[in-house]
Amino acid sequence: MGSRRAAWSVVLGVVSVVTLPAAITATRYSSSFDLLHAGFAIPLAVLTGIAALVLARKARALDRATLGSTESGKVATWGRVLGIVGLCLAASATISIAVYGVLTAAD
Repeated sequence: MGSRRAAWSVVLGVVSVVTLPAAITATRYSSSFDLLHAGFAIPLAVLTGIAALVLARKARALDRATLGSTESGKVATWGRVLGIVGLCLAASATISIAVYGVLTAAD
């Protein structure tokens, strides 16, 4: 059970990290969407990042409770790192959109 949680934390962490770059790339090749529309992917990055952190925490707790016999601690650590990176990317995108909104409102 812990190894499944750890594996899912890595999967969700990767989704969290890849979401915003994929949305930005999609806006480059779309004629109907602007770069600002990539901001709609921020909630998905946040939700998958948080889910990766929660699953990684549960997997690491199970790994500690079983004295490391599940060997999912390292995988859960990767899920945790990827979840944190995804949340940092979402935070920086949110700040970028907020600054853009302030600058356009000032004009």
